[in-house]
Amino acid sequence: MNILFVVAHPDDETLGAGATIHKLVREGHRVAVATLAAQAAARSNISDTLQADQMKAFGILGVEKCYNGDFPNIQMNTVPHLELVQFIEHAIEDWGAESIYTHHPSDTNNDHVMTSYAAQAASRLFQRKTGVPGLKQFIYMEVPSSTEWSFDSSSNRFSPNMFVEIGRSGVDIKLKALSEYTGVMRPYPHPRSEEAITGLAAYRGVQAGCNYAEAFESVFFKT
Repeated sequence: MNILFVVAHPDDETLGAGATIHKLVREGHRVAVATLAAQAAARSNISDTLQADQMKAFGILGVEKCYNGDFPNIQMNTVPHLELVQFIEHAIEDWGAESIYTHHPSDTNNDHVMTSYAAQAASRLFQRKTGVPGLKQFIYMEVPSSTEWSFDSSSNRFSPNMFVEIGRSGVDIKLKALSEYTGVMRPYPHPRSEEAITGLAAYRGVQAGCNYAEAFESVFFKT
């Protein structure tokens, strides 16, 4: 299966699903990542290394292809919705995507929200263009330090109904990929610390009846 991860920023794909990406690739699936704000210029002193860091992380996880957008970081709400949608549609069509993983629409980070809405709209490309097959899967992921905050209590918060068993080796791969990102990891008890990421994987594993897991919310899943 050709799987497309649609994310706002470099590192989101690894924070949200690094171990799952690695597992999918090992199982024979092909994975690409579309990053809308690939430069993430608002990250000041680390922005110059982000794309190089992301490529190193992709090498560890097995990501085959990337689509880099230049939409403005932390200003994606100022971009016409159609432009975001069309960027994702291009990636869907070029990659032959059968499955999309993206942000949950109630994340606190507004770029994540805008990315999620645009991915939702782009998922209907098959209805607007002949020759494009319909998606088999559309799945939300959780990104530590954003999804769990979910300040908007009027929205439906992330409610996982799909768990991918990753084992301790999956946690280690995820942490190794994250270590390639300059300035992303923080000391405990920050949500992006090694302890917190390991603890979240253990907690999601407990929910699923295994040692370690990554959690997702499946919108639809066709087999």
